[in-house]
Formats: sequence, structure tokens, C-alpha cells
Amino acid sequence: MKAIAGNYQLYLFLLPTIVFFAIFAYWPMYGVTIAFKDFSVAKGIMDSPWVGFKHFERFFTSFNFWQLIRNTLGLSVIGLLVTFPLPIILALSLNQVTNLRFKKFVQTTVYAPFFISTVVLSGMILVFLSPTGIINQAVVHLSGQQPILFMSKPEYFKAIYILSDVWQGTGFGAIIYLAALAGVNPEIHEAAIVDGATKWQRVLHVDVPSIMPTAVILLILAVGNVMNIGFEKAYLLQTPTNLPTSEIISTYVYKVGLKQSQYSFSTAVGLFNSVINLILLVVVNKAAKKLSNTSLF
Repeated sequence: MKAIAGNYQLYLFLLPTIVFFAIFAYWPMYGVTIAFKDFSVAKGIMDSPWVGFKHFERFFTSFNFWQLIRNTLGLSVIGLLVTFPLPIILALSLNQVTNLRFKKFVQTTVYAPFFISTVVLSGMILVFLSPTGIINQAVVHLSGQQPILFMSKPEYFKAIYILSDVWQGTGFGAIIYLAALAGVNPEIHEAAIVDGATKWQRVLHVDVPSIMPTAVILLILAVGNVMNIGFEKAYLLQTPTNLPTSEIISTYVYKVGLKQSQYSFSTAVGLFNSVINLILLVVVNKAAKKLSNTSLF
């Protein structure tokens, strides 16, 4: 309390953020109790009857439980394996470019897709991959085959989703690593050059260790969010024929909770999703702390 009183000006700056999260993030958490109730809008949250783990059991025994888990983990894990190292590689590559004009051109080119909204991006994908789109036109002219119905075949959905993530997010993700590389003391590189280190050796032994703490923190956050795949793009790219691979937990919760008004059941599914993320976050954070002495907490 003495420390707070002595630095009250700083805490006043922090107060709006605390109030924001208290009102919009923590106070609504009492609504999670409807996952253990048969919620009725007329009765309200407090007066709705308790049913325990009924909705969880219903979800665990549903016919599409394993399909939802498989689709969600498939998109998130494969996406993490593909998208996580690419910003690091891009940042290390851009850091070696000496032509500033070319470097700025590349940076602008790879950053720009990040600012395209998810709705616009999904529309672009649907247009490009339609039977009359540019991709199918290239397929027809180069191979003579019939147009491929990319969005109607379940086997193409994961690749389309992950590759669009790579195109949209790699450039912006590299900004964090470029900022970390900018903090490397130039004298370290100069000493390495004097010792006869090649450019590759300097990247491997100077640049990579300097961004490793940042990479570990971002990896922990990514793993802790592995079950929360972007709902918007998955939902917008869904078609009736690709549902076997495109239906994930977040789209399922939306359809069941808002479209079918099964509020208690959808809350139970969402709570299960959040608990898995929390467990993964704690486990990976503990492992990272033990292996690299870098962690969130």
C-alpha cells in the first residue's frame, strides 16, 4: 500500500484499464454458471435450476464430439507448426538486407495483408477459388483439366485456411522479432566479424539467441490459445459440403448457442474449450520456465 501511495499517479493511468477488464471481462464471468443450469430467459440466471454436468456429458457423448476436437486441433496445431517459424525466418532475412529501399518495399508488401478484414479476405478466397476464379482459370489453361471445386471438397479446407493465415499474418508477426533484433548491440556483431564469423554464423549465434526469449513468450501464448481458432474466417469459408473438416468448436458454439438458443449447452462447450486452453497455457509455461528460464509467470 505504501508503494501504491508513493506512485499513485502511475496507478491512476492504470485505473481505466482495470475498470474496463473488471466490467467487461471479469464481472460477466458469473454467467458461466449457466453451463451447470437449464437456463431459462424468463427465470434468469439465478433462478434457473441446477443440472450439474448434464450439458458437459451431452457434449462428450455427442456423435460429432471427436470430429470437432479433431478439426479444431488439426487446424490449430498444423497452423501453429506452419505459421510460428515463418515470421522468425522473415525477420532474420530482412535483418540481413542492406538495401533500405528494397527492404522497405518488402516490408510494406508483406505487412499489407494484415490490414485486410477477415470478411474481405474470405470473400477474396471464395472468388479466387471459385470455378471461374483466377486459380481455376490457371488450372484449366495449364493442365486442361476441369475446374476444381476447392471450397466444396473437405480435403482442401485445412490447406486453404492455413495458407491464408500465412499470407495474412506472417509479415505483421515479423515486426516483433525485428524489434527484438534492433536491440542487439552492434558491437557483438563487430566482435564476431573480427573473430572470423560468417554471416550465417552471426545469425545462428548472435541473432537467434537474442530473439529466443521473445519467441518463447509468443509460443506460450500461441499454445495457450490453441483451441481458439478464428471463428469468423472458419464460418465464412464453410459450405455444406466441407463441414466434415471445417466445423470447429467455435462455429459449433455459435450455431448451437445463438441460432438454436441452447444457451446452457453452448456455454458448457465454450467453458470446456477455455479450460483446455488454460491447462495448456500453464503446462507449456512451466515447461518453458524449466527449459529456458523464460516464462509468462
